[in-house]
Amino acid sequence: MIDIGANLTHESFTKDRKKVIDDAVVAGVDTMVVTGSTIACSQHAFDLTQQFPDQLFSTVGIHPHHADEYTGESEDVIFDLVKQDKVVAIGETGLDYFRDISPREAQLFSFEQHIKLAIETGMPLFLHQRDAHADFFPIIKEYRDNISKLVVHCFTDTKNALFDYLDLDCHIGITGWICDERRGLHLRELVKNIPDNRLMIETDSPYLIPRDLKLKTRRNEPKHLGHIAEVIAQLRQQSIDTFKSNVSSVSRRFFGLK
Repeated sequence: MIDIGANLTHESFTKDRKKVIDDAVVAGVDTMVVTGSTIACSQHAFDLTQQFPDQLFSTVGIHPHHADEYTGESEDVIFDLVKQDKVVAIGETGLDYFRDISPREAQLFSFEQHIKLAIETGMPLFLHQRDAHADFFPIIKEYRDNISKLVVHCFTDTKNALFDYLDLDCHIGITGWICDERRGLHLRELVKNIPDNRLMIETDSPYLIPRDLKLKTRRNEPKHLGHIAEVIAQLRQQSIDTFKSNVSSVSRRFFGLK
């Protein structure tokens, strides 16, 4: 299996990162895409791909929470990193109006600059959207014809938002949010509407641990991807082997993984 979104640069993994990766491989997650969310994080993510070349790839970008950090200098770093073989997408970028940690004007500017970089380089886009569909969707719709591929990572939104993205041939990333009985129940119906060739899965580690696992720790890890796969496969009435094969093939094609 392939975890398309794992924040393995997070400080919670500092002491046991190798064990976390080894445990994932034992659990059948042999490939992980490490998410870049700031310039420093993106550089760290790439460095990890050099330390664990058999398991890791990475993205490079600035999360909307840090959008006010986008500068010409940071753009140069992004442009340099995307030339590396192990960097497979631009992002995480997008809009987050749930917390508004960065001003919305800064988020919109950073988002569009990432899109332009993706168009210039032909790289896939790894996107974040929370409580911002009204602004997010028109932007990707405007640029969609010139973007090679894009995935709306950690999708948690409405049926209308999902269908808007599918109409634009976007890929959709589903996390352990679907295992959360407090806020993920709507996803259990929506996930049935995602075509096989548009669905990918992720843990978003160390966040969003599947609540139905009833673990003592709240730190999520890539090794839990198999549980997420089992839940989604059952909801889609697919065998687990067929489901795993499908999402792995889609992820490899999307990111161009070797």
